Amino acid sequence: MIILPAIDIIDGVPVRLVQGDYSRKTKVASSIKDTAVTFAHQGASWLHMVDLDGAKAQHPVNSGAILDAAIAAGIHTEVGGGIRTMSDIRLYLEGGISRVILGTAALENEELLKEALARYGSRIAVGIDARNGIVALNGWLQSSDQTYQSVAEKMAELGVQTIIATDISRDGTMRGINTAMYSELCQLKHVNVIASGGVGSMDDLQALTHTGVAGVICGKALYEGRINLFEAIARYEKKEGTC
Repeated sequence: MIILPAIDIIDGVPVRLVQGDYSRKTKVASSIKDTAVTFAHQGASWLHMVDLDGAKAQHPVNSGAILDAAIAAGIHTEVGGGIRTMSDIRLYLEGGISRVILGTAALENEELLKEALARYGSRIAVGIDARNGIVALNGWLQSSDQTYQSVAEKMAELGVQTIIATDISRDGTMRGINTAMYSELCQLKHVNVIASGGVGSMDDLQALTHTGVAGVICGKALYEGRINLFEAIARYEKKEGTC
């Protein structure tokens, strides 16, 4: 199970939200690049970065800072937030990013998803963010009429190899993870599931090892010192694993 430290970005700095609420943001560091490099020095093999401004604007906003930070860290990086076109995808994947995350675009533009998968294959992930079982769109500001189960099944049918699943109600709360959700999604064949939302302790990481997830995104718990990244990697991450 790969541990992916999260760097969520608003106005060019790392922040944390609570349940995706932009009005409940907290600045957690002063530099995206310094934060990325610190996580790399602590042993991270992957970073999870989200352009929250981009998610709201529906196009990349902090891409320059994200690319600079990824290059400085020198480790695998996945990026989401506001990626809506092939140009956006190329911007990141040809600029040094390992994987991009399509969220709203994957649900609303199937042709884009198919084209991206045909060209980039496993470097395309789909983010499925659910509130009370229903998928949210556009930076979690709108609700769809689809369940996370139906969307995940559709993505698997289309050939998506990585799904990043977030329980919005738990995101940024550190009150535990939705193991039932992740166990269910891990039943999909040929799909790696990355869990996100609610991780607050080493016990939560231990619980996730029984679900079958390929990776877990950690944010607030790392910034507040509730999880030691070096220790978590040593205990739960298999060096030969992929994500």
